[in-house]
Parts: sequence; C-alpha cells; structure tokens
Amino acid sequence: MGLRHALLDVTPLRTSPPFRRLWISQALSGFGSQMTLVAVMFQVWQMTNSAAWAGAVGLAQALPLVVLGLFAGSVVDRVDRRKLCLITTSGHAACSLLLTLQGFFGHLPVAGVLGLVVAHSCFAAVGGPASRTFIPHLLPKHQLAAGLALRRIAFQGSMLVGPALGGLIVGGLGVSGCYLIDTLTFIVALYAVFGLPPMRPGDEPPRPGLRGVLDGLAFLARTPVIRGALLTDLAATVLSMPISLFPLINAERFGDDPRTLGLFLTAIAVGGVAASLFSGTFTRLPRLGLVMLGGSAAWGAALALFGLSPHPWAGLAFLVLAGAADTVSVVSRSTIVQMHTPSELLGRVSAAEQIVGQAGPDIGNMRGGLVADATSGAAALISGGLLCLGAVAAVGVTTPGLRRFSAEHPAPPVTDR
Repeated sequence: MGLRHALLDVTPLRTSPPFRRLWISQALSGFGSQMTLVAVMFQVWQMTNSAAWAGAVGLAQALPLVVLGLFAGSVVDRVDRRKLCLITTSGHAACSLLLTLQGFFGHLPVAGVLGLVVAHSCFAAVGGPASRTFIPHLLPKHQLAAGLALRRIAFQGSMLVGPALGGLIVGGLGVSGCYLIDTLTFIVALYAVFGLPPMRPGDEPPRPGLRGVLDGLAFLARTPVIRGALLTDLAATVLSMPISLFPLINAERFGDDPRTLGLFLTAIAVGGVAASLFSGTFTRLPRLGLVMLGGSAAWGAALALFGLSPHPWAGLAFLVLAGAADTVSVVSRSTIVQMHTPSELLGRVSAAEQIVGQAGPDIGNMRGGLVADATSGAAALISGGLLCLGAVAAVGVTTPGLRRFSAEHPAPPVTDR
C-alpha cells in the first residue's frame, strides 16, 4: 500500500462542498466547546472553591444526553433533520451568548451557570443525533468511512488542543473571552447547516412518543450487526476504561510525578490522531466488521500491557497504541452503523450510539475505580483489558454477520425473528 493510500483520505473535503463546510464548522465548534468547558469549570471553581460544584459541570453535561437521547432520536426521525439542526444550533448559540453576557456582567449564581450548561447539553442531545445523519446524505457509500475518519480527527484535534487553548484564553481574556469565541463558532455552524440540502427522513415516520422509541430499541435488539457493533463498544468502554485509574497507576508505578500523569492522556490522544492521519490503512479495507473487532481487541490488549509495564516510556507507548486502536474501532463502528441502518431509523440509532459513547466511559471509569479500591490500579487495568478481549471475542463468535460485514457490498439489515 502506497503512502498516499495509507494517509487520511481527504477526498470528501475535495468533492463535496456541503460536507467541507459542515466539517470546518464542526471542527471549530469542537474547539469552542472544549474551551467553554475549561472556562465553565474555572468560573464555577472561582465562584465556589468547591470540587463538588466543579464536578457538577460534567454531570450537567452528561445527564441530558442520556435522559433525552432516545426520545430525541425519535424526533430526528420525524422531521427534516436540517431544519431541526438549525434550531438546535441556534439554541447552542443562544446559550453561549448568555454565558458570554454573564461572563462580562456577572451577577449570575452558580446554579444559573450550570442551568445554562444543562440547556446547552439539551440542545446537544437533539442536535447530535441529527448531525450524525448528515454524512450518509452528503457522501457516496464508498466515501463514508473516509468522512467519518475526518470527523474523528476533528474531534481529537479539539480534545488535544482545545483545553490548552481555553486555558490560555481564560488567562488572557477571562472566561467571557472563551464564551464569546464559542458563540462565534456556532454562527459559522449555522451558516454551514443552512447551506445543506433538505434532510427528510424515510417515507414512513416513526410512531410518536414512547412507541417510536420502543420501535428503535426493537430494531437494535433484533439486528445482529448493529447490536454487535454497539456491544463491542460497550465491552471496550465499560470493561476497560482506564482514565480514573491514571492517578493511582502514576502513584503506584511512577513515583506520583504529575508530569507523567499529564502524559497519559496526551499519549492516548497522540495515538488517536496518528491513527486518523493514517486512516487510509483501514478505511479502504472491505471487511470493516473484522477491523472494528480487531481495533477493540487491540485496545483491551494495549491497556492490559500498560498495566503490566513497569517502565514509563513503555507504558506511554502502550497508551499510544490504545489510542490508535480506539480510533480504528470508533470509525469502523460508526461506518457499520451508518451503512446498515435504514434512513427512517437513523436518528434513533444515532441517538443510541451517542448514549453508548457517553455512558459507557463513565460506567467504565466507575468500574475501574471500584476494582482498584478492592485490589490495585494495575490489577484493575489488567483485568479490564482481559475482560475486554474476552467480550470482544464472544461478540465476534456469536455475530457472524458482523465478521462478514463488507463496506463494498453491505447486505440489507438482517434481523432476528
């Protein structure tokens, strides 16, 4: 395979102006959101001097995504998704503008700041599944994996640079400067979404309310390929998420040096960015089901090896490998879900995928902390990695359709009866 085919495939950016505008706007919004997260946490800490209140920022972000997610997916499948995304993006911009105004003028209590964060996350609970349905409408199927890899590298870039940039801006311009920049990014996002073609769902809209949600869950339960893809993601996150263990591992193995601790997350991000840059090595492969299973298994193996490693540099190398494996798995899984889901169900399935991506890591970090309290940080990492390997193998063995899934000739959805 030549170097050109190994590198990130930017063909979607060249051939589809609507996708290009959408990608640029989402990348800018990602940077703005990460900067706002830093600004909100800093402001809440300054107002309260309480770690509990600072921790409530994450809870305010996560709860609306989980609570509203499936109902939001049902709404996405009933309306023009472009119009819905225009509404939610306008809501994002309004919340950011209100944060900016209170940053400049003050006098808003901490509960009010968290209320704006909750409102922001409510719009994300609806807008996230809606925006996930855009790429299949904008790109041909053979470019879908490349488009998702481009979206992934934009996300990783914002995670890698956004918090540091936010800290610099808060130090120089204050929290209101961060909020103002975030507001401007949503104005760019409105322009990008406004230029998209209509994104109507299928000919048969879902039943309203809870019945539509249950129909979406029934599709997930009876469709082996989609079910297997989401279960594989849960196996990787719930059973082996390592973030909560990093401080303990750093104290147990590496002398509690804060410089080493900071490198742990950076190493995972570096691996993810590297895999995205060379995503042509796997997005052009036909058997994406096997690629996803292999990426998830490599994630678990790398984390188990990190738990076994007594040397800092070897440990960081295993974390880089874990970050790369995570990107391979996420991009492959998203491609499989997008290609195997009918348009009329894509909003609800995308909402379920968003919930899995949000709740799985949180539960996994809690699991790791509980196991570490009972044993040790290394034992929690090693056991989690091995459990992940076993669960991925079980999904692969029991889901032959997932192993055989081909990006070149995707079969129509096969369901259990």
